[in-house]
Order: sequence, then C-alpha cells, then structure tokens
Amino acid sequence: MDNKTELLAKIQIWIADFGVKAISAFMLVLIGIQLARFLQTLVGNSLQKARIDATLGSFASNLVYIAVVAMTVIVAMGQLGVQTASFIAILGSIGVAIGLALQGSLSNFAAGILIIVLRPFKVGDYIECLNIGGTVTRIHPLNTTLITPDNRTIVAPNRKLFDDCLTNHSAQPHRRIDLVFGTGYENDIDRVKQIIWDVVERDRRILTEPKTLVGVLDWGSLGIRFAVRPWVQAADYEDVYFEIQEAVKKRFDEEGILVPCDLPRY
Repeated sequence: MDNKTELLAKIQIWIADFGVKAISAFMLVLIGIQLARFLQTLVGNSLQKARIDATLGSFASNLVYIAVVAMTVIVAMGQLGVQTASFIAILGSIGVAIGLALQGSLSNFAAGILIIVLRPFKVGDYIECLNIGGTVTRIHPLNTTLITPDNRTIVAPNRKLFDDCLTNHSAQPHRRIDLVFGTGYENDIDRVKQIIWDVVERDRRILTEPKTLVGVLDWGSLGIRFAVRPWVQAADYEDVYFEIQEAVKKRFDEEGILVPCDLPRY
C-alpha cells in the first residue's frame, strides 16, 4: 500500500506540475498569437503610410506574423520540457536545404523586393531589357509581366530585370525623337531644312523646350542626310514618330525634293 500510495502521489504531483506547464504554454501561445496579430497590423499600416507597394507590405506583415508565432511555439514547447535546441537545429537544416533547392527563386524574390522598394520602374511604364520591350502590367515578388506593343505577354524573372541594363522610357515626362531624312546633292540644303522646320512647327505636340535640332548629319556617296531631333511628351512619342515622317515625305513630293532610293535612312 505504501508503494502504491507513493506512486500515486508522484503521479498526482507530475500531473499537477505538467498541468501548470501546459496552461502556461497555452497562455504563451495565446499571447504570442495576439502579439503577432498586433505586430502584423502595425507593420502593415506603417508600410502603407510609407507608400510601400501593397504586395511587399502584405508579404512583410505576414512574414512578421509567422515569425512571431513560430518563436512563440518554440518557447511554449520549451515550457513543456521539450528539448528545443535539437528541434531548432533540424529546422535550420531544413531551411538550408530548401534554400539551396530554391536559390533561383530566392534570387528572383530578393530582386523583386529591391524592385518594389527602389522602383526603377512601376506599373504602366514602358521598359526595355534583354532585347524585349513592353508596358509593365504587374510586378510580382518573383517576376514581372510585360505587354509588348503587338499584344504579347512576357513574364520576365526579376533577377534578369534587376541585374541587366534596363531602359525605362516612361521615367521622364519628355522624350526625344531621333529622325533622319536623306536628299540628293542637287537639292538646296537651306530649302530642305526650311521644309523640315515647317513640318515640325506645324505639329503642336512637339515641344518648344527643349528646342528641336535640324542639321546635316553626314555626306554620303548618294546624298546628304539630315538629323531631326524634336522633343515630345512621352505619351506622344510613337504617334509623332510616324506622322512626322509621313508629313516630311509629302512635303518633299510637293516641293520636288529628290531622295535617292538607296540612300540609307539610319
């Protein structure tokens, strides 16, 4: 009886002790979850006030929530007497293995975060990279979606966009159009320049500042080439580019300006 009584007493003590630890661990988890939610909201609101991209803000706030909950669970397991050192080591090993397996995705993710924070381009910008040009329609932490002028959808890895040279045609409000018109040597230079000036001055989309440049580019074996450099609003670039060439050709025809058919234009 004495042995049974002693064993029963030990069991009761162990149950009582474990019950206290279990309640403490449960309370820690509850407090940790509440703290995680509070920090998640705090980080999300702070990033929103700082005008950080919504995708990055959502990811960062969720990451804070997961990190706090994970730390709370580990602390609670320690409260129950679980050896957390080996558990953390196992998680670390798993993390390293996952990192090695997903190193390409992780590099794209890191580049995506930098793109969202540094903003070398934004949704709606027209960019060129890797011999591909298109309008940005979506920036994801792993890739960026472009729509080309001929309506193709391009999904580009963020690492490529961030590491390679990138041209953002929408970053500045104004763009310069580089045009070249050729004429034969029998034409008067001043007359040709005046015709080009007349066409440029009639187009109200062409800006007065910066000033348009019209000048002789070079002398070739077949004729003379004139460089024309008007400035326009970025949104008008394509329309003006094509319409100015058409207008100059029509004026050349009206004025009898001869253009050798084999004269290089570019």
